[in-house]
Amino acid sequence: MDRDENRDLEDTAYQVQVDPGVAWYFELEPRIRARVEAAGRSHPGKVRPNNEDNFLAVRRYRGREILATSLPLDLLQTTDDHAYVFAVADGMGGRKFGEIASLLTMRTGFELGGSEIKWSMKMNEREATELRQKAETFFGLINEALRAEIRESPALAGMGTTLTVAYSTGPELFVIHAGDSRAYLYRDGVVKRLTRDHNLSQVLVDAGVAEPGSPEAQRVRHVLTSFLGGPDESLTIDVYHERLADCDRLLLCTDGLSDMVDDAEIARVLASYPASDTACQTLIERALDHGGADNVTVLVAGYHFDDQQPRRTGRHDD
Repeated sequence: MDRDENRDLEDTAYQVQVDPGVAWYFELEPRIRARVEAAGRSHPGKVRPNNEDNFLAVRRYRGREILATSLPLDLLQTTDDHAYVFAVADGMGGRKFGEIASLLTMRTGFELGGSEIKWSMKMNEREATELRQKAETFFGLINEALRAEIRESPALAGMGTTLTVAYSTGPELFVIHAGDSRAYLYRDGVVKRLTRDHNLSQVLVDAGVAEPGSPEAQRVRHVLTSFLGGPDESLTIDVYHERLADCDRLLLCTDGLSDMVDDAEIARVLASYPASDTACQTLIERALDHGGADNVTVLVAGYHFDDQQPRRTGRHDD
């Protein structure tokens, strides 16, 4: 079969009319592939004797290998699909209990990821809905793992952890969040906070009782209203959905950074240091320069899209 005949076959295939319902199961739009450069760093800070933070960055992939076929190989595309998972956790509970809580959270989450029946590598409305539902189950299972550990070892009572997870496939980004560790999106010189703190400070601000950054709000900023490891009724998660654009950068961090370094300075660092690892190190150094009053963990991921540029529009759902 020559090249022209191959082209005729391809043209015929694209002329087949597809029922709209097929979009629930198959991706019909051209695939937008991401190249992601990521790094993470953590430091105990200048005050605390141990580091109760943990972080994780994972690349998932799905591909196909042709073992045998009668078809011309140039008719069959075997490109891989990738998805990325980033997570930070800030443990609490005194002594080394917080360290145990954040470590157990990361380990449990990693194991759950490997046992998922379906990995979302492409996105449509149905997949987005299922991913939100899966996020609630995912956080609930980690929460139960922590509570089971406490039941097994009552001396661990009081341990808990924040958890902020980012999942991206192509230009679609989902952030799942409980606690006061944050996710930011850096675009065109501006930092946008994607998450809302689950703490008493935010409750006072929302109620109009205190202004953001006021002494009243600052005094209670470490009193969490949602976290993993506490009573079931204390766990509330938010899910945010954004569409990424070329050159966007994602930042996940614990409050050891956000309490010490304001958004404007974070934006300046990200603008000055395009390499993710250097940006992480510099942000940690800035937190230490400003006092280093807590453990500080930073994870930065830079996104580049080779094929088709996604629109510069964002969605924010919770």
